[in-house]
Amino acid sequence: MASNRIGRVNEEIQRELSTLIRSVKDPRVTGMISITAVDTTPDLKYAKIYISVLDKSDCTQVLKGLKSASGFLRRELGRALQLRATPELTFIRDDSIDQGAHILDLLRDPTVVKPANPANAHIVLED
Repeated sequence: MASNRIGRVNEEIQRELSTLIRSVKDPRVTGMISITAVDTTPDLKYAKIYISVLDKSDCTQVLKGLKSASGFLRRELGRALQLRATPELTFIRDDSIDQGAHILDLLRDPTVVKPANPANAHIVLED
């Protein structure tokens, strides 16, 4: 029965942190920040928070600001979730959105992706 507990805790941490990040007063934590995933250890001691920042030039500063504010975020998270142990937060940059966009660009490039059937090479799909 408790096999899905970590998944539910991850979702709750993600939901709470997405609202708490807006209240961080560190000037480095600005811009569009989204939490893409949360990975918590089974003993709830540590949590990896994967974030994506819209402005890629500020990503390192945002990560430093979030690391600086991790104590505040952990305390507020403990108050909101009522867990026995509030996990220690580690913020990690998530590049999966950029990687997905790069793969999509490669798939759309006809010089990189060849048709699966050479007999259909004369068919041109319109965009």
